[in-house]
Amino acid sequence: MVSFEFAGPGRLVFGLGAIRQAGELVSKLGRRALVVTGRDIQRSMPLIDSLEMAQLAHVPISTPPEPDIDDLRDALEQARVYAPDLVIGFGGGSVLDMAKAIAALLPNKGDPLDYAEVVGRGRALSKPSLPCIAIPTTAGTGSEATRNAVFAAIGGNRPVKVSLRSPTMLPVLAIVDPGLAIGLPPRLTADSGLDAITQLIEPFVSSRANPLVDGICREGLKRGLPALPRAWAEGGNLEARSDMAFAAFLGGMALANAGLGAVHGIAGPLGGLSGAPHGAICAALLPHVVAANVRSLGALAGGREAMAPATGAPAAPARGNAAQTAAVPVRRDAPATLEPKEAKAILAKYGEVATLVSGGPSEAKDAVAVLAAYTKSLGARKLRDLGLARDDFPQLVEAAKLAGSMKANPVVLSDEELLGILVAAW
Repeated sequence: MVSFEFAGPGRLVFGLGAIRQAGELVSKLGRRALVVTGRDIQRSMPLIDSLEMAQLAHVPISTPPEPDIDDLRDALEQARVYAPDLVIGFGGGSVLDMAKAIAALLPNKGDPLDYAEVVGRGRALSKPSLPCIAIPTTAGTGSEATRNAVFAAIGGNRPVKVSLRSPTMLPVLAIVDPGLAIGLPPRLTADSGLDAITQLIEPFVSSRANPLVDGICREGLKRGLPALPRAWAEGGNLEARSDMAFAAFLGGMALANAGLGAVHGIAGPLGGLSGAPHGAICAALLPHVVAANVRSLGALAGGREAMAPATGAPAAPARGNAAQTAAVPVRRDAPATLEPKEAKAILAKYGEVATLVSGGPSEAKDAVAVLAAYTKSLGARKLRDLGLARDDFPQLVEAAKLAGSMKANPVVLSDEELLGILVAAW
């Protein structure tokens, strides 16, 4: 068995009605709370009522969807005036990211870009975060279980997504109440849910995968794949909402410990460029990234998986090993070689995914078609419908190669393959 570490939030409280325990649970962590919400502060009233029952001082601030570094600066300025001793995030992934970033930056001096990756200075956060409590109201990013926060920024005169990252950014408490997602519109349910599904597939086949993450991903996919269409079609279905809330949490745990892959490697810079919803971008890319990975892994394994449908992308270049392809820099944390048996093991995982989606015996090569049909059934859109122009492809390929998520993709994808994915998804 491989050696590995595993980290997660300090405590998880999961279940319908769990939000009613918030005041009691939070009161053990501090007495002065900053409550970060989305634009509709009224949605946080179940939390506010619980805090008031526990006689906790609190002040709310709201954050826009897909916040940028300037939004974070504004929120920090408000937070410093209030001087909280803990921060609560109540909302979707962007809200939870804002809460984690505020909690991390309040004890640390300087500007957010001092600590941001990609276009910032990437300094380590020297002082621990304030206690952060994460309460998701969508089943998507799994931010309640991760140690980073993502924001839009400008890099090289173009929009990009940047991360703040630190082990101390893991929430000390995650309260996951599936009932909070009741009433979520179908489009948002599908977009956030397809992000959650992607965040279970990518760590499962990641170059950093380990047995614990494998188990988490299998359980999450087993619950999430059938639950998402039900939650999308029947917004009040509590069983489906519960399974999706748990699947999203497991996806956050998985990605925090095994990384992601090329879907997120492309989706990060693409989201910064287009401003489209992150989950919608993931849904558009997922089948085509799987096609590229399965073809490349099949070539390495020497099996028929190399003939997986190309979904409109250029064929994979001939290769003896993806990490040794001429003129392609190594962009992964795994060893520079991938043996045939390792490639076959990853292909077997794609086969498991295909079986879970289709409900019948399937192989890796089937994963492309069944995931394309699955995402389409949930209204997945093309990249052209999400505001991406073909003229943007070259800069997206260059940005994707540098993305942190790309490092954990099971194979190194060439520039030609990355371009092919964009062409196929467009």
